[in-house]
Amino acid sequence: MVGWLRTRDVHFYRRMSGSSHDAHQCPTADSKFKQRIADASRNKIVTDCSTLSKWATLTTEQRCRRVAKAATTITEAAEELVSLCESEQRVDPADTLGAELVPFCAALKFIGQRGPKILRDKHHGVSGRPLWMWGVQSTVQRAPLGTVLILGTWNYPLLLVGTQAAQALAAGNQVIIKPAIGSEQVTTRMVQAFHDAGVPEAALRQIDSSTESAIAAIDQGVDLIVLTGAAATGRKVMAQAAASLTPTIMELSGCDAVILLPDADLDRAAEAIRFGINVNSGATCIGPRRLLVSNAMADSFAEALHSRLANAEPMIVHPSARTAVADTLQTALRQGATDRFKVVDTDRIRDSGQMLPVVLDHVHPEHEVASADLFAPIASIIRVDQVDQAVKIVNECPYRLAASVFGPPKLAQTVAARLQTGGVTINDLIMPTADPRLPFGGRGRSGFGVTRGEEGLLAMTTPKVVSRRRGRHALHLAPRREEDTEALFALLQILHAGSLPQKLAGMRRMIRSRKK
Repeated sequence: MVGWLRTRDVHFYRRMSGSSHDAHQCPTADSKFKQRIADASRNKIVTDCSTLSKWATLTTEQRCRRVAKAATTITEAAEELVSLCESEQRVDPADTLGAELVPFCAALKFIGQRGPKILRDKHHGVSGRPLWMWGVQSTVQRAPLGTVLILGTWNYPLLLVGTQAAQALAAGNQVIIKPAIGSEQVTTRMVQAFHDAGVPEAALRQIDSSTESAIAAIDQGVDLIVLTGAAATGRKVMAQAAASLTPTIMELSGCDAVILLPDADLDRAAEAIRFGINVNSGATCIGPRRLLVSNAMADSFAEALHSRLANAEPMIVHPSARTAVADTLQTALRQGATDRFKVVDTDRIRDSGQMLPVVLDHVHPEHEVASADLFAPIASIIRVDQVDQAVKIVNECPYRLAASVFGPPKLAQTVAARLQTGGVTINDLIMPTADPRLPFGGRGRSGFGVTRGEEGLLAMTTPKVVSRRRGRHALHLAPRREEDTEALFALLQILHAGSLPQKLAGMRRMIRSRKK
């Protein structure tokens, strides 16, 4: 469930892009909140490292314990957080509870239980040590990067932003959160929950949601930028980050595919797709967008979908996405796609954002809708002749965040191994990615780098190597001798020659070099 600063792109980089278009304004903070954010914005955004020494020098266990304690303070604020997440797109409290708060608290617990082990020093002693490193022992430490800037998203402001912040904090970093416009209050309440759990205010701060504050933070100098947003925004963030060679983690757009194999359980697949289309009003980046199914199964599968979506309630498309959604649907219909359930009303989408779940049929892979990163309840049936064609379509799409395969487990596992996506779910979709043990990231235009899981926690650190030499013998410090070159040739042959006779020849060569 990742990747949607796209609906805020016009805000976040309007100054860089020259656009003055103002997207939909979600409910704003009260005057007291606005004043506090405004006061903070007048100060230096990035805190000097010296003020963070107390947090960074705590033991890993102490930091992870405090971060994990936030699960308790988040739970205590659950009703308030659910209320603050309500919007035209988030109309069901269960979406906040099931898709955000429950997996978010599980991620915090994971950090408390597994974080110290993941982040602990890794020692390299005698075992496996090269011969020429006699007397040397090394340790790889996981050092904090420094300041991590998180550019937040509106559609999952707790799970995505909160887990990213928690991992960066556990690693010892200072964290700055720029919330998406409209998510200011829920972000403030979440940040307060971390503070209540013992995270110092200097270690976790929120800046205002304006374009200017994000640009200023990057200009002042940060050590890592974590963006959840659209591919277009990712390019702009990277362009600014390139000036200072600041590393980035990009969780970007998706246009995820579902492959239905022969003998797939169509009812199970249809029920999963119904869930995926409806969850969070379609504003889920790993929602099912392309349904790859054989001609022989397509009509039966479409009917199974229709039986589950026929009584769906209208959903609201975010105002900043309405034009793109309406235009893409019109283009698809002109290109030959059919409105399977006859519910497309582009005028209604443009005027009010209301739309029923749309299933397009007879969509071709080259159609715009087949590779569009839309934030709306839309799925396209793409008819294929064989599984190889479906795999090719998935791997050639520029957006490869995730995919799902429905079918017999053994065959589905084989197909999943061929898909060049960030993740694959077999006989399900979306929800397995909420497992706190799993990393999340995409390929292609869906981004790079990961957050969450063990790999995501390590991504918030940099490896620091400390090597120690014991004893006075260090061959490389000895004066160079004429026979050294011959001895090194012999050593190379002994260690890496392809056969025993060649290795023995190397040993003889070594003996001769030492006799000179």
